[in-house]
Amino acid sequence: MLIKDLMQKNKIIGLQLAVVKEGKIIKTGNYGFANIQDSIAVDSKTVFSINSITKAFTSVAIMQLVEKGKLNLEDPISKYLDSLPETWKNIKIKQLATHTSGIPDIWDAEGNILSDNSETLFKKVKEMPLDFQPGVEVRYNQTNFILLGKLIEKISEKSFERFIKENQFEKAGMKHSIKAGIGAFGEIIYHSARPYYYSPNGVLTNVYQPMPDSLYPAGGIYSTATELAQWVIALQNHTLFNAGSLKTLLSPIELKNGEVYETNNFLNRSSMGFSLSTNEKNPVIASLGGARNVLFIYPKDNIAIVVLTNLMGSHPQDFMKEIANAYIAN
Repeated sequence: MLIKDLMQKNKIIGLQLAVVKEGKIIKTGNYGFANIQDSIAVDSKTVFSINSITKAFTSVAIMQLVEKGKLNLEDPISKYLDSLPETWKNIKIKQLATHTSGIPDIWDAEGNILSDNSETLFKKVKEMPLDFQPGVEVRYNQTNFILLGKLIEKISEKSFERFIKENQFEKAGMKHSIKAGIGAFGEIIYHSARPYYYSPNGVLTNVYQPMPDSLYPAGGIYSTATELAQWVIALQNHTLFNAGSLKTLLSPIELKNGEVYETNNFLNRSSMGFSLSTNEKNPVIASLGGARNVLFIYPKDNIAIVVLTNLMGSHPQDFMKEIANAYIAN
């Protein structure tokens, strides 16, 4: 009843839920419509675009390469990538993964992508000056993860999709994610939830958001809430990498001056691919995507909650506490 009430209150079309407690999935749920035009209900096979939660997978992939001795987080990106602007050459891999690189974003001031062609897009970004000196601040952007994707492909000698499939999807048993593949909104992804948003005048509208293939490491994965829960379990039981790599992945970002980066928001700190909340009595490790998908891990209670929706702007992080209260001991 709680989920249906939250969906009604927030006008959410379709939603998936999965809850992990002490390393086991204790609750899954499928609600509403994957496609409202054809009255197709969300079911256990429905895959959702997880948007920027993909960045957590990309960050895990980087740590997997670190663990195998294929790279070092302190390496300059120019050690592996050619034809970079002079100002980019000494930027460290870790600075890409923590958004402290200073490299400009692929979006312009009006929020439009510079180009929907990967080659043109990257060429335009390389011609722009740095936004700030590497290491002095945090500024979230997509270009960092375009470069991380290029690094993964160069070092592993595999496509980004194949590397993620072999090293994360298969190890976590994510069969629906494997079948869906990694792609863009414009592609046909079978059994996927259609994305929607409410226009300024309140009319429900289909989403069209172009995504060049170079952006897949930043937001191209499709998955289910249950399979994201399986991935969390694989992280926690060290199926994907060892405890030391997980600790590095989740360590708060330190700036060049040695200070831990912190904001006044609920999610007040950041790490590689994740946001962190240290203000609450119950800390949170989170990954958010597309203003519609949320993964919250509560390490103190050994609980994780995944909520995927197909409504951009639903911001499920705003009501996660209501869901968590049903599973966390007060």
